[in-house]
Amino acid sequence: MDIEQRAKEPFVFVGCVELQKILGERAQDEEQLVDLLEQVPLDSIYYHTHSYFLRHKYIPTPYTNDFANWSALEVRDQVLAEKLAVVDPFEFDSLEPLRDELISVIDEHLARMAIVPRVVFGEPFYFKQSAIIEVPTGLQARTLGEFWNALSEVDASAIYFHLLEARMRLNRPEGDFSVWLRESLGLPELAKKVQAINPYLGSLERLRSKLLIVLDEFIRKEG
Repeated sequence: MDIEQRAKEPFVFVGCVELQKILGERAQDEEQLVDLLEQVPLDSIYYHTHSYFLRHKYIPTPYTNDFANWSALEVRDQVLAEKLAVVDPFEFDSLEPLRDELISVIDEHLARMAIVPRVVFGEPFYFKQSAIIEVPTGLQARTLGEFWNALSEVDASAIYFHLLEARMRLNRPEGDFSVWLRESLGLPELAKKVQAINPYLGSLERLRSKLLIVLDEFIRKEG
């Protein structure tokens, strides 16, 4: 395979920024948290799970959503935090089942508690939602080599946009990278490997590293 083989259409990298909106709902304890989880718009569920990765390109804690992070840092309930942290938002095809899973995890946890854990010295949980605004990066690729180079330097928000935002909110369930690799470069094997990468790796930078590793392995294999 020639890494300079030119694609039918270039891949245009698009970054994004997030415009946040506070909903005016807040929880002081875990019971209030689960009650409000049942009521808030689905976009709020998306904000506190999927777009957590956009706000934390390098995630310094093992808690990869806002609910787990709040439980650990503000309520000091490490047990619930760990239970919420293992909920992989990318296992769900839509946001409603994700909401149901989060509610179920908290309900089961509270059923085992004699006293509802609450904020004592920390901050309440403020529910928010957001809109994603596309931002041009100025980067595009027509060959696999150019794609590797652009992917290695593009702002991490572009990785979020093409792999996470595309799958959940833009109705492109395969993600943009694998579609381009298959349809424009004619590389179905590589496209399949890229599509199989779980976005729930802990941070966008870890996801970038995994993508580059998969591309490197493919290039070396094809010689």
